[in-house]
Amino acid sequence: MNLSRPFVERPIATVLLTIGIALAGIAAFFVLPVSPLPQVDYPTISVSASLPGASPETMASSVATPLERRLGVIAGVNEMTSSSSNGSTRVSLQFDLNRKIDSAAREVQAAINAARADLPATLRSNPTYRKANPSDAPVIILALTSKTRSPGQIYESVSNLVQQRLAQVKGVGEVEIGGGSLPAVRVELLPYALNKYGLSSEDVRAAIQATNANRPKGAIEGAGNRFQIYSQPTGDKPGRPQASAYRDLVVAWRDGAAIRLRDVAEVIDGVENINTLGLFNGEPAVIVLVTRQPDANVIETVDGVRALLPTLQ
Repeated sequence: MNLSRPFVERPIATVLLTIGIALAGIAAFFVLPVSPLPQVDYPTISVSASLPGASPETMASSVATPLERRLGVIAGVNEMTSSSSNGSTRVSLQFDLNRKIDSAAREVQAAINAARADLPATLRSNPTYRKANPSDAPVIILALTSKTRSPGQIYESVSNLVQQRLAQVKGVGEVEIGGGSLPAVRVELLPYALNKYGLSSEDVRAAIQATNANRPKGAIEGAGNRFQIYSQPTGDKPGRPQASAYRDLVVAWRDGAAIRLRDVAEVIDGVENINTLGLFNGEPAVIVLVTRQPDANVIETVDGVRALLPTLQ
């Protein structure tokens, strides 16, 4: 049987079929996904833990080591690396190429739960993990500046609103914030004043912690009435105390006289981490790094983020 014979005997149908295929190809060309690089999904999971104020040696011995001990028994782990810095630890796990990343993530979560008993009691939150491709760079970087707000206030707005909205965009895998820190009350101790009053830094810490304890205050009852007692930190912003609310805090008593926090420390309004700084065109800024999911298209993800920006302004 001659394959070309039916087409030779029916020239009109052959021409129409050719035109149809050509038109279908032209239409399909405009809907083809475009990506600058081939998509490679390495089965890698990164585990992070934070303990503010801890040295790198403490993080390595008290946090990274227990995590490595539990994570190292997971089947299919080819390589495990960890890095510790001031107050943070990151453990990266690379699995076999044939290992399903979702099942590996479940085993990682189980290992984190098992390691919780070996971690320090002062670790306020459990370690977290994320599926990450180590070869991926942020697909878009945003810089937020303001002439009326401080970097701490910008960071708070970004972490409360912008980060969640960007994470909802299709294709976004992670939204990381840098260049700033949340607003906080900073207590900078004066060593000579502490020595003068015979106090230690632990005494000051315990006094501040006891004052910040959010416990039920009770109620007052009498004459058929009942009054619930509430307390609220003083400050311009409800729920976020100001430095002025801490300066008169009584730390200890010496010879019948109250030693207040302002006598042994400088109490100022600032941010949690003063060693982080972001700049954009020479001005303080908060930097937002947006990373795509392993199976997401770069261009579609960036277009989705840019389409959301006008609603965030």
